[in-house]
Amino acid sequence: MMRRYNRLLIAFYVITDAVLGMLAFVLAYKLRFNSPIAALIPPVKGIPEFEYYVDMLPFVGLLVPAAFHVQGLYRLRRGRTRLDDFFAVFVGSILAVVLGVFGTLYVSIYYLPQPLKDAGVYEISQLGWALFLVANVMFTYASREIIREVLERRWRAGIGLKRVLIAGAGDLGRMLADKVLEHRELGFKVMGFIDDRATGDHIGYRGLPLLGTLGDADEIIQRERIDHLYVALPLEEHVKMLGLVEVTNREGVDLHVVPDLLQFIALRARLENLDGVPIISLNDVPLRGFNSLLKRLIDVSISGSVLLVLAIPFALIALLIKQTSKGPVFYTQERMGLDGKAFQVLKFRSMYFGAEDETGPVWARDNDPRCTPVGRWLRRFDLDELPQLWNVVRGDMSIVGPRPERPYFVEQFKHRIPEYMLRHKVKAGITGWAQVNGWRGNTSLEKRIEYDLYYIENWSVGLDIKIMWLTLIHGFQKRAY
Repeated sequence: MMRRYNRLLIAFYVITDAVLGMLAFVLAYKLRFNSPIAALIPPVKGIPEFEYYVDMLPFVGLLVPAAFHVQGLYRLRRGRTRLDDFFAVFVGSILAVVLGVFGTLYVSIYYLPQPLKDAGVYEISQLGWALFLVANVMFTYASREIIREVLERRWRAGIGLKRVLIAGAGDLGRMLADKVLEHRELGFKVMGFIDDRATGDHIGYRGLPLLGTLGDADEIIQRERIDHLYVALPLEEHVKMLGLVEVTNREGVDLHVVPDLLQFIALRARLENLDGVPIISLNDVPLRGFNSLLKRLIDVSISGSVLLVLAIPFALIALLIKQTSKGPVFYTQERMGLDGKAFQVLKFRSMYFGAEDETGPVWARDNDPRCTPVGRWLRRFDLDELPQLWNVVRGDMSIVGPRPERPYFVEQFKHRIPEYMLRHKVKAGITGWAQVNGWRGNTSLEKRIEYDLYYIENWSVGLDIKIMWLTLIHGFQKRAY
């Protein structure tokens, strides 16, 4: 039922996004050619026929949902904030514009007859695309806020809620109850638990009562008018599930089984099909296939552009380092990256040459006496990290991802924290979700891993843009952030 509801909600989003995208495209034409903007910025090639833009509407209606799908807007997630929604819509709309520009350019160059080219068919004004971007972000974000508000009011009023009973009051059942309570937008109401290990305590969990034993399931389902029964029993009690199957078949209640594998799952789990045999893949990540290619294109475009822009400042920094201390300008150090493979990270040298010859690898700290005066200034404003943009171009790193660590420390941490090595399922980054939330340097390693794993599981282009933006805001402050 949850999957069916999700599909209906996603279908509604897709249709709404397509319609609003076409409306934004029409509005962009009107604003560009039939408003004071046309007088302020006169069209270079004159005013095209409105019919040419109307002919483009089916293309736009497919383009916007496709771009939003790539961006991950149709993956329903719990706890998604309004800021997350805005960034996702904004980046998805940018992607739609980019695909639209290249798509129309490709068609006009290779498939359009010359008379139609001369008439301006498939030639969309650049300002028109910009106006479409603004209008589409406004329309789509507003529609999602309206839908969010309507759904929240509907569930708060108790309208259309599906009544849920959970078999199993242990850790797995309580975790499931947490997820359902956090997912109020799905319209489920947990009535309580049933469990054979029930004691005299009828308080249950988070105000949810313990209604009885598994043997009472038949009577409880009828009395509480249950729509869905979720079985969240430990592995050793799964034999009792056979009786619950009979009860749900007899009462016409939807049955859902939650596998007792959650204690082994640190990242997203994915259900695969091997010739009809369901297989659960643990620790799956969204950065695969096209998503990986898209992230790589963004990395190369941004890092290459920044390296060109900062060529002169880089030369000045190099000159300062060379003139104020002995040793090379750049400092290379072995770090661990994607799939646990080592690479040489590049930084501006901020310490005296040979600082670790006697001590060996030592964790960096604030006011480190090993830093040169220029190096201390570079580290204060994070400028020592900028050469890592070359690591991004080379493919060793990404702009956003978990910060890479030295193999010496990795060997220590992976035995202390069982989930530590999961952060190497994606490329290391210059900045990351943990860093912009304050977990960097000499801070709690456990919290950094928690934030790194959240990033890996919830990756999207929008999240990357959000992290880059927060890095720009905080990156020129002290390292306390």
